[in-house]
Amino acid sequence: MKTGYMLGNRKVAIVGAGYVGATVAYALSLRDIAREIVLIDRNKSKAEGEAWDIRHGIPMLGTADLYAGDYADCADCDLVVIAAGRNRVPGESRTDLAEENVSILREVTTAVRKYYTRGTILVITNPVDILTYKVSEWMGLPNGRVFGTGCILDSSRFVRCIADYVGLSTGVVQGYLVGEHGEGQVPVWSRVTVGGISVEDYCREMGIPWDETVRAKIEEKTRSMGTEIIRAKGRTHYGIATCVCQLADAILNQRPTIACVSSPLMGEHGVRGVALSVPSVIGPGGVQQRIRERWAPEEYRGFFDAVEKVRAVLSGSSESLKRER
Repeated sequence: MKTGYMLGNRKVAIVGAGYVGATVAYALSLRDIAREIVLIDRNKSKAEGEAWDIRHGIPMLGTADLYAGDYADCADCDLVVIAAGRNRVPGESRTDLAEENVSILREVTTAVRKYYTRGTILVITNPVDILTYKVSEWMGLPNGRVFGTGCILDSSRFVRCIADYVGLSTGVVQGYLVGEHGEGQVPVWSRVTVGGISVEDYCREMGIPWDETVRAKIEEKTRSMGTEIIRAKGRTHYGIATCVCQLADAILNQRPTIACVSSPLMGEHGVRGVALSVPSVIGPGGVQQRIRERWAPEEYRGFFDAVEKVRAVLSGSSESLKRER
């Protein structure tokens, strides 16, 4: 698929050198996906310490030139990863972060825009659907050039749960979630397969119980997994870092992939004015195409519920910014 977007030197800037940003840098280094990685943080010494620590451990594993820098280093990047902002604490939802992190990312976006010359913008910071929409609005780039990780990690957790239930490796399970990265995530059961056949048919053939109760348990486990990890260890960062590697590889190395990520919808399923996750082709230049599929009626209902929820949060965030001005 031709995009009209030319690759450069596989340079990545990561804004935010906290647990998520630093782990993304570490994972990219181990996978040897980028040639140049710059960590940017308002605490410059923190970024320097993370960069030194990673550099000292990868001489035999990676070749990336990794260093701490500033926003001027966003120039000529192929990918800018935004991981700045406050993280969730136990008992807090992703949308609880909206007002504070919208304000933080507005400052970040203003700084990135000052030096931006080209490349894809990938938003990780939560609530990722809200922030993806706002960053896309503030950057004013072509459709698909700004997108968020969205439901890619939720989908990975979903596949893990199904694989554990049927007793197989994740490699034979295909499935994903759409909608909001949060409570509004929607499992698309009508598209879940095991070894190329529907999960329902597989379980029936193998004598594995499969009914609404089983599905509900898997859905709840998938939905609550992030909260449980935060309750257990205070944060999540490994899972999203490996997901970012998949997306970065598609962007930097011209290896298009399909993933359920968040981007401003342009009429897909009749929806505009909101960013949510749908299956998308990711490659050089970001989201090259959002795939239009047919889902089951209950899956559409869940998706449209997520549309209304995120629109309401977006409206509240916009009003908050107006008050700040």
